[in-house]
Amino acid sequence: MLAHGAYILGPEVGEFERRLGEFTGANHVVGCANGTDALVLALRALGVVPGDAVLVPSFTFCATAEAVVLVGATPVFIDVDAATFSVNATSMQAGVSFCKERRLRLVGIIAVDLFGLPEPYHILRPIADGEGMWLLADAAQSIGAADRERRVGSLTRITTASFFPAKPLGCYGDGGAVLTTDTEVAKRLRSLRAHGQGTNKYDSVRIGYNSRLDTVQAAVLLAKLDIFSDELRRRKMVADRYAASLGDIVRVPVVAEGVVSAWAQYTLTLQIGQRDIVAEHLRLAGIPTAVYYSVPLHKQTAYQAYPVAGGGLPVSEDLAGRVLSLPMHPYLEADVQDRIVASVRGALTGHHW
Repeated sequence: MLAHGAYILGPEVGEFERRLGEFTGANHVVGCANGTDALVLALRALGVVPGDAVLVPSFTFCATAEAVVLVGATPVFIDVDAATFSVNATSMQAGVSFCKERRLRLVGIIAVDLFGLPEPYHILRPIADGEGMWLLADAAQSIGAADRERRVGSLTRITTASFFPAKPLGCYGDGGAVLTTDTEVAKRLRSLRAHGQGTNKYDSVRIGYNSRLDTVQAAVLLAKLDIFSDELRRRKMVADRYAASLGDIVRVPVVAEGVVSAWAQYTLTLQIGQRDIVAEHLRLAGIPTAVYYSVPLHKQTAYQAYPVAGGGLPVSEDLAGRVLSLPMHPYLEADVQDRIVASVRGALTGHHW
């Protein structure tokens, strides 16, 4: 890379796009600067304009809704499933009905593969198709996951990815990509990521962005891809050990038959009042934990003015007070994990609930 000096959209970028396409089954991969830009670029490529409405789950990171607002559209918040954290058919249909009642111009839904688990796209897709909507997969946390032997990236017409360092497939800085099965969408994406260029950099055919994947990050990701399958296998081993050791005392993540999670996070659902006690018990033992997410989007200051389907989102609000994520990475040794498990069990059994 240093020899050729092509630090922006150098050959490593094209090679990474090709290899990620092969890995995921996506026809086209378009690298970009980060996962949020991937969402914005995808929405623009899908033709989203001001006045459109987009269904967005409330229990997720703000970037999902932020991208909708950045292109001038309106996020309409919907609820998730308590066991899987995924959008379910009921919440999606409630969002559709809400938009029809209020004469909102509903154009699509962003489904988020939270914590590495793919959404039930085989269920959501027919609903979207029946309403004339597009279905976008926000796979910021789930590259490497699969459903019925098809990998994330090929489960929907368009998928967005993040390569933030903490992701299962992470680089050494910011990075992202949009994966699509649609050739025309891919052409628009390649133009949009480079200032809306046409035949050359001085031919502007649309208003675009400066959102290109750095060559150095692509080089890192190529090296990561070489070991990615093994890391996914190791993540599953860690998740399986957690489930076997904690499933009798606390609600652990649910993965349906035929589905493979990328295990970006391992998230417990505790009883109300347990989380702070467990987190503090682990902190005193030198074990880090995290809460994803303590406030659902429809309750966040920046998004309180946007519509909420069904008059309220009780599951998102309930989960926000009960979830706790444990350490999760492919190199978490069994003895270290045993110490984590013992600390969780000690915190839960040492109190009367």
